Amino acid sequence: MDGQLSIRQRMRNKKHRFEADGKPSAFSIKRKERGTCKKAIKRYFPVFVLPTMIAFTIGFIAPFLLGIYLSFCKFTTVTDARFIGLENYGKVFQDPTFLHSLWYTVLFTVLSMLLINVLAFAVAMVLTKPVRGKIFSGLYFYAEFDRWNYSGIYLAASVKRSACTLGKTLTYSGTYGLMGMIILVCWQQIGYMMIIYISGIQNIPGELIEAAKIDGANSRQVLRKVIIPMVMPSITICTFLTLTNGFKLFDQNLALTNGAPSKMSELLALNIFNTFYGRAGYEGVGQAKAVIFFLIVGLVAVIQNRMTRSKEVQQ
Repeated sequence: MDGQLSIRQRMRNKKHRFEADGKPSAFSIKRKERGTCKKAIKRYFPVFVLPTMIAFTIGFIAPFLLGIYLSFCKFTTVTDARFIGLENYGKVFQDPTFLHSLWYTVLFTVLSMLLINVLAFAVAMVLTKPVRGKIFSGLYFYAEFDRWNYSGIYLAASVKRSACTLGKTLTYSGTYGLMGMIILVCWQQIGYMMIIYISGIQNIPGELIEAAKIDGANSRQVLRKVIIPMVMPSITICTFLTLTNGFKLFDQNLALTNGAPSKMSELLALNIFNTFYGRAGYEGVGQAKAVIFFLIVGLVAVIQNRMTRSKEVQQ
């Protein structure tokens, strides 16, 4: 409209507002400082990024590309690799232990992911209550401190001893081994995921919950219609972490059962390890399993991430 200054004119007037006495204005000083900072960042950006990129290339990209190439070769060491095409991949799907480990890993991942997220969310809801949270918060932090003071090996030994008191060992069957590993990873990860859920719940505006209660919503409806949609970003993060951790589980499987009995409790990561290092002449097959394992985990993670992100509420 006529008589009104444009935004550019207002900024120009603000810039020169304090320059009547010949001194630069605060606006121009801050603008100059920002320009100097940007120039410094552009100048020294390669100095900070280049060492990290070199280390990342040497430690990850180069071994990853070499591993893909070796999956098409027969070798005992990197220097004697001989290209044989898709023969290793054919042997992978002819290996009954790989197929068993694949579905066993999927079952373990689904069960552990559901248990960890449901229990972590339930505990987070209790701890964010104004009264009950104060009662249980001390117990949680004691358990969290205790968890960090025990390594996975000690906890694995405790799970083994607990199973022995029931008259069966974890290596009695694949089912016992599965239950033992689920108990172990739940104890290790519930506290961590719970902290993420608490952060998400505390970021929910109180006005939304109050408005829902005023409209007549009961506790279950508030949980389903308000709280869960608002914490979907936290659900996305926790689901992604528990999903990938379940597929990649190795050391706990090795410590608890080592695949016993007869590889019935062998997860996919341990199966790849035993194929590569435990079977002479099967190094290429083990590497092909590793490539397939990477593709499966990557595909599942991308699908899960898109599914949960599509349900997030724009805040």
